[in-house]
Amino acid sequence: MEPTTLDTSQEMNQPQGLRALSRGRLILVLAAAMLGMLLSALDQTVVGTAMPRIIAQLNGLQHYAWVFTAYMLTSTATVPLYGRLSDVFGRRPFFTLGLSLFVIGSLLSGQSHTMLQLIAFRGIQGLGAGAMIPIVQSIIGDVFPPAERGKWQGLMMAVFGLATIVGPTLGGWITDNWGWQWVFYVNLPVGIVAVIVGLIALPSQVQRRQHNIDYLGAALLLAAAVPMLLAFSWAGTEYAWKSAQIVGLFAFSLVMWLAFFIVETRVAEPMISPDLFKENIFTVSVIASFIISAGMFGAIMYLPLFVQGVIGTTATNSGAIMTPMMLGFMASSVIGGLLLSRTGRYKAISLAGFVIAIFGMYLNARMDVHVTNAIVIRNMVITGLGLGVQMSLFTIIVQNAFPFKRLGEVTASLQFFRSIGGTIGVAVLGTMMTNRFQSAVQANLPAALTRVASPESLAQSANPQALLAPEATAQLQKMFAQYGPQGMELFKQLMGAIRQSLATSITGLFAVSVAALIAGFVVTAFIREIPLRRSYDTGETTATAPAPEPSH
Repeated sequence: MEPTTLDTSQEMNQPQGLRALSRGRLILVLAAAMLGMLLSALDQTVVGTAMPRIIAQLNGLQHYAWVFTAYMLTSTATVPLYGRLSDVFGRRPFFTLGLSLFVIGSLLSGQSHTMLQLIAFRGIQGLGAGAMIPIVQSIIGDVFPPAERGKWQGLMMAVFGLATIVGPTLGGWITDNWGWQWVFYVNLPVGIVAVIVGLIALPSQVQRRQHNIDYLGAALLLAAAVPMLLAFSWAGTEYAWKSAQIVGLFAFSLVMWLAFFIVETRVAEPMISPDLFKENIFTVSVIASFIISAGMFGAIMYLPLFVQGVIGTTATNSGAIMTPMMLGFMASSVIGGLLLSRTGRYKAISLAGFVIAIFGMYLNARMDVHVTNAIVIRNMVITGLGLGVQMSLFTIIVQNAFPFKRLGEVTASLQFFRSIGGTIGVAVLGTMMTNRFQSAVQANLPAALTRVASPESLAQSANPQALLAPEATAQLQKMFAQYGPQGMELFKQLMGAIRQSLATSITGLFAVSVAALIAGFVVTAFIREIPLRRSYDTGETTATAPAPEPSH
């Protein structure tokens, strides 16, 4: 449903103003966008490294997951709101608002004296982060026509990959030398500079008009998304999948989603218009992005566990382990963006990326306890090369298929479903790994162990932590020493069983990811390809929903 209170002249006036930006102003705009992307991506990896020290000082192991869950809930749920409102009122106020909330949340997080305070302040950080990535992508869409966006979106994804590599190392260094509080305080100077640059550089061409803000839709969206994300985050860890708490959250979320859909079909300016899904390009892009996130993020997070637990490679942090994949990711993002800008054809590039990613994930699924570091690095690079191009490609595809005035809405909506896919993937694959590990350990334990040790003792000892923490390993050795001369041999058998079981359970997740990526390939094969616009002439060259074939 097209908004009834927007004047189409806005759609033409805004691109004209953006095309008139001077080179210096354009550099400042890109600098603000890159600072926003860097800040959002860096924070997630830096904080992860500092968490053990935070837990030790604030004494809150039972609340560990909530430090990440609070951030994820607020950032994911607010993405569509920021996207829609930035279309109506302009990028600048919401980009600077998001950065400001992020900076305030960072300052308060560093001042936390309890875990509950930290969780609340991380939620404030998430409220700001929800604006940053989708609006950064929309800003790129504001200043460049679709045919030129590929190389710049690819650059933004390369910044994201760089933050993933540098973040954990930086977080460890800051924590060891300055204290964990500074992993939050370090955001302040970068964030303040980004706010200032954004206020100076970002254009403000949106004309003041009367708008119908969909407050009810926004409330229903939050009421639908938050319980669903909580259910997937808690299921299999805090509560059983069939527990009353999880079933109740899913049921409530479903009711809210139905109410949200009904409301969105009846308002003039919906938060996420159901009409978007009438466009083949948007629907396919959402499904493909959801599948990529669900199959990719849920499995990739277990690669460091495989490298450290199964292979036994020591690493100061997960960033060092993931560097090969992130390097492939960065290279693919940049090269794919350049190819897209040069050729203007996205379907073949996307399908080729899927093929490479499927092959890389297949190689990961074939790994076992005898795999070498060189083979793991090769597999990571191949997987990264396949996945990197996909992260920015679908954003450009959907931006190209809709009028300029809906750029923020479609960009944020795609990011919203991508984030939900990642959350669901992490939760479901995490439960699968835990169940597979427990059953594999029972099958791999040698009979000699079951004769000398009680089932309770074996259940407590057969834990992946024995492969990761030297203290746990030493404690196991001490326990098995009581069995006399055969004790060390039994200890080696137990460690071998744990290592084999861990390898089996993790590579099984990679196999699931292969299936998910194949499904993404099949879905993408049905996407309608239209030439990328080389101007902002939205009147003749942009599809609408439903979208006619554009003329050129």
